[in-house]
Parts: sequence; C-alpha cells; structure tokens
Amino acid sequence: MNIRIALILTHLVLFLAACDPDAKTRRFVGQLASDRVELSVETSEPIIEILVAEGESVAAGQLLFRQDARRATARLAEAEATVRQLQARLDELTRGPRSEQIAAARANVAGALKELEFRESEYARVQEIYARELASPDLLDRTRAALDAAAANHALRRAQLEELLNGTTVEELAQAEQAVMQAAARRQQLAVDLERLDAHAPLAGLVDSRLFEVGERPAPGQPVMVLLPATQPYAQVYVAEEARVHVRAGDTATVFVDGLQQGLNGRVRWVASEAMFTPYFALTERDRHHLSYEAKVELEFDGQRLPDGVPVEVELHD
Repeated sequence: MNIRIALILTHLVLFLAACDPDAKTRRFVGQLASDRVELSVETSEPIIEILVAEGESVAAGQLLFRQDARRATARLAEAEATVRQLQARLDELTRGPRSEQIAAARANVAGALKELEFRESEYARVQEIYARELASPDLLDRTRAALDAAAANHALRRAQLEELLNGTTVEELAQAEQAVMQAAARRQQLAVDLERLDAHAPLAGLVDSRLFEVGERPAPGQPVMVLLPATQPYAQVYVAEEARVHVRAGDTATVFVDGLQQGLNGRVRWVASEAMFTPYFALTERDRHHLSYEAKVELEFDGQRLPDGVPVEVELHD
C-alpha cells in the first residue's frame, strides 16, 4: 500500500512538472515527519513502572519507565564487598608484617634450632652405638631421616622470618593494586547497569508510542518506548527522477502545509543518493519515470509544533 501511494504521488509530481517543464521551480509532495528516538532496554528484567502516557510531552532527563532492580542491586553489593576485601589486603601488604608476627617467627626459628641440635646429638649417639655393633642399620637410618627433617624445618622457619623482616616486595604490591583496580572497574560497570534500569528521556519531546506495559519482560535490545523530538518536524518529500540533478542540500524552498494559509520557508537538509521503488539495475528507458528520491526539508516556523503525517507540497528553488 505504501509503494502504491508513493507511486501515485510521484506521478502527480511528474504531472505538475510537465505543465511547465522549463520552470525554475519544482513542486514535490510528501508529509511532515520527525526523527524517531527508540528507547531500548539492556536486560530482560520486568518493567515495574511506566510514568508517562502516549502523546505526553517530556523534558530532557525526565524518568520514563523503570525495570526491576533487585538482581542488579545484589550484584553491585557483591562487587562492593570484593573491592573492600582486596583493598584491605592491599593495606595489609603496604603496612608490612606486625610485630607479633615477627616475634612468633623468631620463636619458631628458635624451636626449630633446638630440635635440630637434639637430632644432631641423637644421630651422633646412634652412630657410636652402631660402630660397636650394638644398634641395627634400621635405627641408624631412622635417626638420619629425623635429622634431615629437623634441618629442613629449621631452614623453612628461617626463610619465613627473613620474609617478614624484608617486608612486602614491589611485585606483590603491584599485583594487589591491580586486583583492586579490576574489582573497582567491575563495580563501576555494575553501577552503570543498575542506573540504566531507569530509562530517562535523552531529549525533550513527545511520547509517540509505548510498546510494552507494566509487568512485561522485554528482550535485551528491544525498544520499549518511542519519542519524537520537541523540535519542528521536517517535510519528507519525494523528488522525481528527472528533477533529481537540480536538487542539492542547502537549496531554499517554500513548504505548503495543509491547514496553513501561508507557505513556510525551508531549506533542503538531505537528499537520498539511491532511488526508491524500482531498483536501478532493472530500469529501462520506459521505466525511469517511476524513480523518486527521498528528501528532507527543514522548516522555519516559530509557531506551535506541527503534527507529523500532515500532507505537504514543497516548492524547491534553483
């Protein structure tokens, strides 16, 4: 149906142009239109509140509708707890070991040293008995193994004490800092997700349509509401193929709107580079007159905003 209407409009334009083929002006038909702003959602949470009705004027930044935020709030709280945990670990590494930890490590070293001294004396005694053939080889092996274990434990305790005395390394601090930054970035992302569950008007305008109602669950990326800008709509017209070469962006025009006595000044904002209705590769000499090109003409009008869809005629000037 839209194609048939457009073809009729195109033929009407061609008829008007044929009445005066050498005129410096061209008249084309169309209608008033606005750039549609679709507000889509990023999550599939259900809609819990819609605060505007269709046809209502809204201001920029005004709250339009809200989605259920309980799940996003819980994820944000979890992220905040993770940041606090990692920050506490970073503070601990920055401060270094406590005096109590160092004292405990010194005591462990002293105890390990006592154990090592005892195992050394025990091994020497068993060796002497074994040399007199008063002890079995198995006893000698077990004593030697106990001595080796005591020596290893003493080395471990000394290494732990030296680690505490030397403090945190630069690499450990860098890793802890990066972990905190990563967790903070994750928290910021979840805060943005929570904020976007409340949809605000990106500009002043009119609510053209509501595509969902309270309780429904739209899919991610699906439009929920359509806004029309509060600015004056433009004239959307169709330029005939034979006149396309004479129409350029910036050309002045007179726009005749149904219901207004006087024509309005206008200026061509944009002209399509591709034709409509008939594909260019299927054209013949006989079919070229079916082509038309969409054009948008800005209006200079200080009165109340004109409604979309009103028929217009646009006279373009060379």
